[in-house]
Amino acid sequence: MDKYASDFLDNLIYYRTKRNMSQLELSGICDCAKSTISGIESRKNYPSFELILKIAYALEITPADLFVRNASQSVFETRKVLQDEFMPYVSKFFEEHF
Repeated sequence: MDKYASDFLDNLIYYRTKRNMSQLELSGICDCAKSTISGIESRKNYPSFELILKIAYALEITPADLFVRNASQSVFETRKVLQDEFMPYVSKFFEEHF
């Protein structure tokens, strides 16, 4: 199994348990069988792209978070740094030089 598949499976379990959600609850939201989620988590099956999107929606995360834990948080943090620190610097630079 490659690293991305392994990370996906680890992150799926991490976010599901973090939300205190059972496999049955997740499968209900994703409109699939509990055995589908169980098979994915036990590394016997791989989800379709459509199921990855449903899982992310059910867990209230971005699909990227299933492959890189807290990926969306990194994006939000980067955006905040750009808005709070970089943009004021750029504005000040333009005011002083133009």
